[in-house]
Amino acid sequence: MKYKPPKLMTFSKDEPITVEVVNKFMEKHKLEVARYEYLKNMYRGIMSIDDEPTKDPWKPDNRLTVNFTKYIVDTFTGYFNGIPVKKSHSDKEILSKLQEFDNLNDMEDEESELAKMACIYGRAFELLYQDEETQTNVVYNSPENMFMVYDDTVKQEPLFAVRYGVDEDKKLHGEVYTLLETIKISGENDEISFGEKTYNPYPDLPVVEFYFNEERMSIFESVISLVNAFNKAISEKANDVDYFSDQYLAFLGAAVEEEDLKNIRSNRVINYYGESSEAKNVDVKFLEKPDSDSQTENLLDRLTKLIFQTTMVANISDESFGSSSGVSLAYKLQAMSNLALSFQRKFQSSLNSRYKLYCELSTNVSNKDAWKDIEYTFTRNEPKDIKEQAETANILMGITSQETALSVISVIPDVQAEMEKIKKEEVSTAIFDKDKQSSEKGTVVPETNEEVTNAQD
Repeated sequence: MKYKPPKLMTFSKDEPITVEVVNKFMEKHKLEVARYEYLKNMYRGIMSIDDEPTKDPWKPDNRLTVNFTKYIVDTFTGYFNGIPVKKSHSDKEILSKLQEFDNLNDMEDEESELAKMACIYGRAFELLYQDEETQTNVVYNSPENMFMVYDDTVKQEPLFAVRYGVDEDKKLHGEVYTLLETIKISGENDEISFGEKTYNPYPDLPVVEFYFNEERMSIFESVISLVNAFNKAISEKANDVDYFSDQYLAFLGAAVEEEDLKNIRSNRVINYYGESSEAKNVDVKFLEKPDSDSQTENLLDRLTKLIFQTTMVANISDESFGSSSGVSLAYKLQAMSNLALSFQRKFQSSLNSRYKLYCELSTNVSNKDAWKDIEYTFTRNEPKDIKEQAETANILMGITSQETALSVISVIPDVQAEMEKIKKEEVSTAIFDKDKQSSEKGTVVPETNEEVTNAQD
């Protein structure tokens, strides 16, 4: 089953947001939900092979699934933000506030889930709200139960968002988030109504979209057909094994009684007596299955390579990765690194939107423009060749500055702090060596003033 990536929902910013408008966009969103569920099921290992027609009862009917999609998503998200994003700010007071905000919301886990959802669905949403203690909280939302509508201007700014769900009684409950207020919605049988309205404390829409690419496509959406073909091929391979697990014994040119066949099966001994002319033409042998192993293996290998090449995600389980040098490893990870850089730009833009909302409240920080000076550090979670880095740094010492040379070594998190440590060690070593040289020459340093006086006398 193929689903097209969703198009951005747009609406005029000059028109009022009524029940009819919200209901219209909810109907559009319900059409997208089928695609989101399909992508989620693929990540969970529920594949199209399970929907294939059932074979005859006497035929093997294996339904094997190799979960490439989960491997691709987990490998990429681990590579992208397995090491959490670091935020820094020149103002220590604002940095402290940002750290409190991140700690309150367990932001490392929050951002990990947002990245994973964006890879699975192509997009994810984050809702900001104030709790009873006027603290800013965030919570991630799946596109299965939340959508956003943009205005129809050139910039396509967020206009309103809707979060809803259906309870056990098939009654709908949710909220509509606008620039001015939050509106409760409820209903049943596709008929909704507006309820309680509360003031929006943020100057902007309190919902941020995190998306993997402009097309809102999943990271594995382009290889769905390849994954399904792989599952079908390996399932048929398993069926072939089952077909010929018990080989058929053929008697050619002889008539064997049923009782004799039972004895042959039980005793595993063939003792056939035929007439003079008949015995010469008797041929007893096992039927062998056609050898198609090489053909099937070639197909599976090709599909595997195409899956990883198309998604641009490295197959880390490949044996060649373990013996790769630093340069060779960098080349193998180049495609995934480029993909991560592209996603990083989208992710950072969404982070800016989040912290902009946070800084716009005076109860959080005093400077509403403080978000503009936040610096983000994305670190790829990849294997490092420390020996090769150290050798490179040693070579650069005579060509570049010490700071540049030390920056090559990944085990040094803060180059400036490391340089200060080196300076302190050099000073301590120099003093130690000086004292040692003086002692070797026979110079004795007086320990007290009394000794100095006696020496002068």
